[in-house]
Amino acid sequence: MGRSESPTSVPGATKDMGKMLGGDEEKDPDAAKKEEERQEALRQAEEERKAKYAKMEAEREAMRQGIRDKYGIKKKEEREAEAQAAMEANSEGSLTRPKKAIPPGCGDEVEEEDESILDTVIKYLPGPLQDMLKK
Repeated sequence: MGRSESPTSVPGATKDMGKMLGGDEEKDPDAAKKEEERQEALRQAEEERKAKYAKMEAEREAMRQGIRDKYGIKKKEEREAEAQAAMEANSEGSLTRPKKAIPPGCGDEVEEEDESILDTVIKYLPGPLQDMLKK
């Protein structure tokens, strides 16, 4: 052994490898300061990113609102609020809960079983198509 190595180290190992393996680390006097600066830089970058995306979303929302105004479309929240208000208005003076609307064909009445699925489909087609399929 020409070099002066400690018996526990691996031949050819560098000083840095000793640190990785949990050996004695050299103490950096500015380590705490550097870490604090790094954390501050990360916070600042995150704030800039959030501001950028908030600005982009505000621009998109302005465009969406323009489209809503042009075509008379309401926001989802507005539609839900109106539906809730309508339900409350309908149930005023009633002691029971509001009845749920039952679509036709889903009730308790017995339907005719003679009608085939094809006949049911034909009923909902436009007139010229009905004529073509009935022949």
